[in-house]
Amino acid sequence: MSNKRRILFLDRDGTLIIEPEDFQIDSLAKLELLDGVIPALLRLRDAGYEFVLVSNQDGLGTDSYPQQDFEIPHAKMLSLLRSQGIEFAAEHIDPHFESDGSPDRKPGIGMVLPYLKSGKLNLEDSWVIGDRETDLQLARNMGIGGLRCGPEGMSWDAIAHELVRRPRRASVTRKTNETAIDVALDLDGTGTEISTGIGFFDHMLDQLASHGGFRLQLRCDGDLEIDEHHTVEDCALALGQAMDQALGDRRGIGRYGFVLPMDESLATVAVDLSGRPAFEFSADFQRPQVGELSTEMVRHFFASLSQSLRCALHLQVTGENTHHMIEALFKGTGRALRPALARTGNELPSTKGTL
Repeated sequence: MSNKRRILFLDRDGTLIIEPEDFQIDSLAKLELLDGVIPALLRLRDAGYEFVLVSNQDGLGTDSYPQQDFEIPHAKMLSLLRSQGIEFAAEHIDPHFESDGSPDRKPGIGMVLPYLKSGKLNLEDSWVIGDRETDLQLARNMGIGGLRCGPEGMSWDAIAHELVRRPRRASVTRKTNETAIDVALDLDGTGTEISTGIGFFDHMLDQLASHGGFRLQLRCDGDLEIDEHHTVEDCALALGQAMDQALGDRRGIGRYGFVLPMDESLATVAVDLSGRPAFEFSADFQRPQVGELSTEMVRHFFASLSQSLRCALHLQVTGENTHHMIEALFKGTGRALRPALARTGNELPSTKGTL
């Protein structure tokens, strides 16, 4: 999902420009953008969105609406936006419709089918923005979100804030022959509701989320009559998958995080939300079990988390009390994740241009 295109399909008249009563060539000098369009589009561009114009220009190219009456003002608008650093993935999808019933006319999806068929469109974070109900219906027909702007909707400043600061949430359901897990995650929330059937493991997951600064709801019904292996492993995989989904393309995150003492124990944790799983672990536990959790499963939990979160995770712990050592690892990982998950801007934290 993180490599898919996040596209804003933008209406023109009444959305980008103030809709003229009679859009003729002599109205060229009166072309006006809606308030706040340019700073909002720049903010959205910097957040990684692409722009595509979708417009309903009925009768374009006919005697009732000569082509030049559309092209000259349209070219002025594009030139003005381009001068401010705002480009479009396609300057305009052919806006010529001979009749209202055309399948290519909004809210029909004919003109956007190439984007839907490409398999590269991020359906969860692409939007139609327009000033009419037909724009919102187009969004529903495409299976993406829709936002209404203008006098009956939101300002451009509010639209940019809504999308750029969009909540980073995800829900994952994982069901196998061994476990049934439901995870709800909010990277910018707080609080935990955790039930795995393993008391000490619940406590550790609570420490991970609380010190990581995110809200976690996790319930697991696992085959504990056999042992705790499947429960611990599958919880790690589901949690990592939810975090990966909530991060999206990972734009604007801190990416890196780092060490935590717990009484006599010292845990060193380094994390890189690089999009590439890598795992190193060093610990010498003096007890085979704490509560109902086998200490061998601690390594397995973090290895599975690294795999599904797609991150590099290096952990080392020393100490004498096994309880303290394990708790230091979970708390330390949470503390390392906190700055790594934090929003620090809009840029991708990579010179490669992707994570």
